[in-house]
Amino acid sequence: MRRALTAALCLAAAAAASPAAAQTDHVLVIAGVSGEPRFAEAFHRWATSFIDAVRDRHGVPAANITYLAERPAQDAARIHGRSDRAGIEAAFQRLAQSAGPEDRVLVVLFGHGSEQDGEPRLNIPGPDLTASDFARLLGTLRAREVGLVHTGSASGGWIGKLSAPGRVVLTATRSGFEQNETIFPEHFVAAYTGDGADTDKDGRISLLEAFAYATHEVERAYKERNLLQSEHALLDDDGDGKGSPAPDPDAGDGALARAFVLAGSAVRAAAAATPELRALYETRERLERQISALRARRASMDSVAYETELERLLVELAETNQQIRRLEGGREP
Repeated sequence: MRRALTAALCLAAAAAASPAAAQTDHVLVIAGVSGEPRFAEAFHRWATSFIDAVRDRHGVPAANITYLAERPAQDAARIHGRSDRAGIEAAFQRLAQSAGPEDRVLVVLFGHGSEQDGEPRLNIPGPDLTASDFARLLGTLRAREVGLVHTGSASGGWIGKLSAPGRVVLTATRSGFEQNETIFPEHFVAAYTGDGADTDKDGRISLLEAFAYATHEVERAYKERNLLQSEHALLDDDGDGKGSPAPDPDAGDGALARAFVLAGSAVRAAAAATPELRALYETRERLERQISALRARRASMDSVAYETELERLLVELAETNQQIRRLEGGREP
């Protein structure tokens, strides 16, 4: 038993240990039908703010970011195409060709949602695309890590359609019955544009941190306005088709989301600095992948062996982060 466990851990570590520099991030942002000028302005503002943040603060190459919207002429310099069925399918076709098996893909949807005959859908120019359509499109991707964030109304039903092993799905609502406009997108974007979501103070934002920050801010906003909360976000990343409002990475949803970090900036900054710093960034990426792989195997492991190995990896990760902060000139905790 112990020999098999050791072999399994070695395999998990080997699978997780590919160099961080080999991984590339790809981001697809889709803004659907607005319906009103104020929504058109809001969708575009959220989309462009998010794009600027992931490019400038989080290191995603501009060439790897695609933005589709209802009216490309609204901002021809920034919008790459129309967010209709043909435009979305073409964007996924390009992603399927460009995103390799070691890459990471994040799809973010801004817009109105609806549900008809039990099928959730995103309202786009022309015929809507359903959650099942998006599940098919996501299935064409070769990327090792795939995440989809639906920030709009009536989005909760997407989890049951999109949930799959190795995939992170975030929705602004818990069901198709929460049909009011959402404020979740404003706070999800703020998680990437500001510093408030960075709870571990490593200079990066994971999808779990972004989700936790946005849900907290949504709850706070409703309480401050003395309004009954009409949106309740969910996160699913364990493939069971059931979202969690408060994911716990050690007991269900959250492990993949915690490791889903748009981290290109770290590698690029390290490459421009010293060989020692570059090696530390790559070590951090390796440790995070090992921790994610270990947590994914928790149910099949001896509990003592799991806790021992997890503690070792977490201590090594903490020490690595301290060394990174020291070399970057920051204060150690």
